[in-house]
Amino acid sequence: MSEFVVYPAIDLRGGECVRLIQGDPDRQEVVAADPVATACRWVAEGAAALHVVDLDGAFGGRPVQLPLLERIARAVPAPVRFGGGLRSEADVAAALEAGASSVVIGTAALQEGFFRGLIARWGPKRIIAGVDARGDEVAIAGWRQGSGVQVQEAVRRLVACGATHMVFTQVRRDGMLAGPDLDGVRRVAAAGLAVVASGGVTTEADVTALAALAGSGVCGAILGRALYAGRITLPAAIRAARSAVGGTSRPAPTSS
Repeated sequence: MSEFVVYPAIDLRGGECVRLIQGDPDRQEVVAADPVATACRWVAEGAAALHVVDLDGAFGGRPVQLPLLERIARAVPAPVRFGGGLRSEADVAAALEAGASSVVIGTAALQEGFFRGLIARWGPKRIIAGVDARGDEVAIAGWRQGSGVQVQEAVRRLVACGATHMVFTQVRRDGMLAGPDLDGVRRVAAAGLAVVASGGVTTEADVTALAALAGSGVCGAILGRALYAGRITLPAAIRAARSAVGGTSRPAPTSS
């Protein structure tokens, strides 16, 4: 049976839990003052895993919120996937030591030798490729710059480096409450990757549509603004995923 995980997003900035519109730091809303309490809430509501992003790190080029990551990881029994500003081996090691079960490498994943080395050291289930697409181009540096690399070319390179798991975000849909990029998710998963979809996931129907692709490699969805805005509840999203895949959703293994 295919597995599908619903990940609540906890985006950290300035020690608070925030949401951005299309990744724009000037279009921010604070959705919770206490990220640790928020993490505990989502796990209490059934989250099998959490997706935590250090936005300060993503914008600044190295992680800032590792102490907060450690507090979250200690407070919840669920695996915590972490990303944001992880562009050196030392910072990746620090994030894993702080309690991340796996880490998402975005900007630095395009440095093929570096990314291949991370996978060689920690394995492809702990080192997750992050592809953030603005249209068909990969966005980098906290989504503020174009890379000049097309999504499918980036996916090809990452697979060649040994990637088996990926978070795919369509930036133009992120925070827009307009539904996910199903076609883009399908194309990325067709490369043989286990893909978690992010950006625009808003309704139970969106979760169902993504979970229906579990047999094709789509293994999860990240819920962000829609969850905090009350457009969908976490239990409802989990039920939708479970119904679509025909069983219980749970996180994939986090170590090789």
